[in-house]
Amino acid sequence: MSVLQCDRNGCDNIMCDRLSYEYGYICWECFNELVSLGPEANTEAFMNSPKKANRKEAAQARFNAEFPLME
Repeated sequence: MSVLQCDRNGCDNIMCDRLSYEYGYICWECFNELVSLGPEANTEAFMNSPKKANRKEAAQARFNAEFPLME
């Protein structure tokens, strides 16, 4: 069985369950981001754009550095 990797530029997610015969596979994170852009979004430009960093992970890293766990 092949790995169904997201075809968006810079996305490493696998096991994607959405497929466009024109643009390839898309993961749920990228799909939700595309949907949030609205129906006017350019799908080709979106798939070629770099994936945005996960805001939750970025916030967690920042605040973990500012407020490290006490040991």
